[in-house]
Amino acid sequence: MIWVAFLAAGLSTGVACAADSDCQPEFEALSKLATTPTHSYTTQTAASRAGGKPVNSEAIYAGGVIYFKVNGKWIRSTLTPQQELQQVRENQKNSKATCRYLREELVNGEVASVYSTHGENEDAKSDARIWISKSRGLLLRQEVELNVGGTLGKSSSSTRYEYGNVEPPR
Repeated sequence: MIWVAFLAAGLSTGVACAADSDCQPEFEALSKLATTPTHSYTTQTAASRAGGKPVNSEAIYAGGVIYFKVNGKWIRSTLTPQQELQQVRENQKNSKATCRYLREELVNGEVASVYSTHGENEDAKSDARIWISKSRGLLLRQEVELNVGGTLGKSSSSTRYEYGNVEPPR
């Protein structure tokens, strides 16, 4: 479940910049994951993985529970969306981050504001681009480059978020 840690690190970067007023839209969009039924699809690559083959994963936030699809099977997270959000907020205290509005783009026919973030803490550096729906304030897409150094080195992920007809997995 390395990708889960990767996702948390990417989210921490976005939330870590919340003290910067330029980061408020990212913080609000990330906070909505705790209360909005969401289905996310992530592709992650990591230098530490043999051959650098990408790993595809999914997550569902529904009914106050987070589910992850691992090796084709859905498992229930031990953290609730609220606990995950609280953990990310705590990580904020140890991070230095900056955010910048870049432009507007269409994502699946929806107008989105695109932001860049750069975050650093004692363990990692990350750069991200985040697409946020202008009308709903929800995350639509996120791309993260993370460098944790050591044997894990660099990794990247691309995540898209969907909000319609989200149900817990069966």
